[in-house]
Amino acid sequence: MKKANYIWIALLIVGTVLILLRHNRPTPFQKESGLIFGTIYNVTYQYDSSLKTEIDEALQQFDGSLSMFNDTSTISRINQNLDIVPDSFFLRCFQRAMEISEETGGAFDITVAPLVNAWGFGFKQGIYPDSLQVDSLLQLIGYHKISLSAEGKIVKQDPRITLDCSAIAKGYAVDVVAQLLQNKGIQNYMVDIGGEVDVHGNNPNGERWRIGINKPTDDSLSVNQDLQTVLSISEVGIATSGNYRNYYYRDGKKYAHTIEPRTGYPVQHSILSATVVARDCMSADAYATSFMVLGLEEAEKFIQSHPDIEAYLIYADEKGEYQTYVSEGMKQYIEN
Repeated sequence: MKKANYIWIALLIVGTVLILLRHNRPTPFQKESGLIFGTIYNVTYQYDSSLKTEIDEALQQFDGSLSMFNDTSTISRINQNLDIVPDSFFLRCFQRAMEISEETGGAFDITVAPLVNAWGFGFKQGIYPDSLQVDSLLQLIGYHKISLSAEGKIVKQDPRITLDCSAIAKGYAVDVVAQLLQNKGIQNYMVDIGGEVDVHGNNPNGERWRIGINKPTDDSLSVNQDLQTVLSISEVGIATSGNYRNYYYRDGKKYAHTIEPRTGYPVQHSILSATVVARDCMSADAYATSFMVLGLEEAEKFIQSHPDIEAYLIYADEKGEYQTYVSEGMKQYIEN
């Protein structure tokens, strides 16, 4: 056999080996991060190429629908009482928000924006309101005062009513990115937008994803990251709401950012943080806020009557010491 033939055979063998090695190589995990809604997003997923451009495009489209800080977004234009037909992102969020408002008896309410702003926690800077101002603003609060017309437009009983989906939209954005990944056939991923999370399949170590729950210590600068516990979890959406980072003191009293829509005042319950696990992150996000409003006793009753959600509540007892309420289904996720 001629020398040239040996060379061709050798090249063929090497090429075949390289193809087999490439075929058998595990698909790598990609890691993307960026800024959206004034917070950080992190997405980890198993795929053979980067999807950052598509992820950013999806989030920008979402921002154009539900961002309170975008003057041209759908929700901003509705707040300006412009005659528009809402997009699909807004409609889905609005419908789910109304369902959860009904379920929680108004503890969750996307019309609470005027009060949130008045107390200094919203997209417009307010000042400490007196009781007369609170009573006046309460006339503009109530999910039953808004509806959807047959043409698919938002109808307000009073044009001064302002919508704010901040307590549900971030979780919904997580679901949007998760759906993008699923549409690509991706089975293993974690989507995290500002602490609201969706996890599916396994992490790069081939195990369930590990999600930490922070201790609710006063930490307005987000410096303290001590963990209360760690969840080993998959196939769910996870969201946490707490009053330990967004707050201020006035005349020696602490005022936290969770506003009770039915009274007009910041909540003074013993719950310090609520972590919720649900089928989707949008629901988990809204329920977490709802439990902060409901308080410990009512939140426990709600959780026990809704087997499709689980929760981990951290609250302060009469001595000011941390205590926890853990639903039965949540216990399976807690690492020993």
